[in-house]
Amino acid sequence: MFTGIIQAVGRLESCEPRHGDLRLWINTGALSLDNVALGDSIAVNGICLTVAEKDDAQFAADLSRETLELTTAGDWQIGAALNLEPALTLQQPLGGHLVSGHVDGVATVNRLEDDARSLRMGFTVPASLARYIARKGSVTINGVSLTVNNVQGNDFDVNLVPHTLQETNLGKLEVGSQVNLEVDLVARYLERLLTGEGAVGEPQLLLAQAAAEHADSLQET
Repeated sequence: MFTGIIQAVGRLESCEPRHGDLRLWINTGALSLDNVALGDSIAVNGICLTVAEKDDAQFAADLSRETLELTTAGDWQIGAALNLEPALTLQQPLGGHLVSGHVDGVATVNRLEDDARSLRMGFTVPASLARYIARKGSVTINGVSLTVNNVQGNDFDVNLVPHTLQETNLGKLEVGSQVNLEVDLVARYLERLLTGEGAVGEPQLLLAQAAAEHADSLQET
């Protein structure tokens, strides 16, 4: 688990194809690897990766085909700036929100607008993920925990304060850039609990039916 609070920005050192998937070497910059062991998890642009090898300044991780299909990792270029966060420990404050590092899909930047000292950034998400995003809810973009300002259809926007722009790679994004998106995990589990086996069918209809049944039961009591 992670919090969505980025601790360093690293860079991609090398990319090695391996029988249909990839092994990456990532320089961790200001993030020390002294307390990181082989098998530990590090979120890289929001993707939970397992440390397969390491030295003093970098680590290697293997990316499966599933990861390459659902994230932006396959498009990273050598030298790309990457947001890094080691796994959450019980001694750390939960400064963002609970983040799994399991990316749900790719969103696209559709708007950049100065907002005083902040930057308002808009995104378009796949229709299948839009229902999980709520105004003033939490969302993770490239591993960064953010608060949703507004939602309209498949679009939403967030405000990036100066600290976030300075300490992450989000300030480098342009209109048309693609980012890794993780929706709030509570929303995913809530849908599954309410819809049961019907989660693979018509979730919105089933959620409405569940809400209606709950309202009827309240009236009866």
